[in-house]
Amino acid sequence: MVRKFGSLLALTGLVLMLSLFSAGCTGTDVAGVKEISIGYVTWDCAIASSNVMKQVFEEAGYNVELIAVDAGPLFQALASGNVDATTTGWLPHTHEHYWEQYGDRIDYVNANIPGAARIGLVVPAYVTIDSIEDMSGIEDAFAGRIVGIEPGAGVMTRTEQAIDEYGLNCELVASSSAGMAAELGSSINDEKWVAVTGWSPHWKFGRYDLKFLDDPKGVYGGAEDIVTLARQGLAADDPEAYGILERFQWTNEDIASVMTDIAGGMSEEEAAQRWIDANRDTVDIWLGDV
Repeated sequence: MVRKFGSLLALTGLVLMLSLFSAGCTGTDVAGVKEISIGYVTWDCAIASSNVMKQVFEEAGYNVELIAVDAGPLFQALASGNVDATTTGWLPHTHEHYWEQYGDRIDYVNANIPGAARIGLVVPAYVTIDSIEDMSGIEDAFAGRIVGIEPGAGVMTRTEQAIDEYGLNCELVASSSAGMAAELGSSINDEKWVAVTGWSPHWKFGRYDLKFLDDPKGVYGGAEDIVTLARQGLAADDPEAYGILERFQWTNEDIASVMTDIAGGMSEEEAAQRWIDANRDTVDIWLGDV
C-alpha cells in the first residue's frame, strides 16, 4: 500500500514555533489593553468557533490574536504557554496522542460541545457499502484512494491505522480541509464513488447526502467532545478571560450555522457576527452579563 505525506507538517511547525516566540500571552499591557491569543487547527468547525470567540472577546475589550496551526504545534504551544487557549480540542479520540504528550501541562477548561462530535470515513449516500471492512477488495471503485486533509491531523493518523487494520490496498492522499471538500463535491457532481476523511459537525452534511462508514474495529473511536483548553496559569493571570472560556458552550446546530454561512461565501467575520446577533442572550451569558 502507498501513502503520500509531504513535509507540510514539519514546515508548518517550524513557522509556528518561530511566530510563537513573538506572540504575546493574555494580560494587560502598560496602556491598559487586554490581550488574548486563540490557537486553532484549520478545520471548518475550528474556524467558525474561533472567529465567534474572537468577536466575543473583542466585545469584552480584548485585542485578540488568532493563530492557525497544525494540531501538534498547537498543543505544544498551549503546554509551553505561548498560546492562551483553544476552543476546538477534540477528545478523547482525535487529539488523544497530543493530550497524552502534553495534557499534564494544559488546563482542561470544559467541553463546549459535549458528546456530539465524531470522525471517520465518509462517503456519499449512494455508495452501496456501509462498512469500512466492505472496502477491502473493491478499492478500485474508489480509484484506490482515500482523500485526506492536512498531514498530522488526528483523523489522518486514525485513517493510517484503519488502512492497516482493515487490510485496505489504497492510498491515503494528504490534502487540506478545503481540498477534501472540493474533491468530495466534484465526485458527487459526477456521481463517482469517493471516500474522504470526515468529521461532524461539518457543513458538508447539510449540503450533501452523506454517511459515515461503520467502523466495527473501533479504529476511529466513538462520540467525543469538542473542548476548550487553556495554558496553565491563565485562570490566575486573567480571571475575566478564563470566565468567558468557562461559560462558552453551544450546540452542533450553532456551529453548523456559522460553518454553512462561511461555506456559502460569507466572510468568517460576517458569519460570526451574524450568529452573535441572532444569539444575543447566549453571548451575554458567556460575557457574564447575565
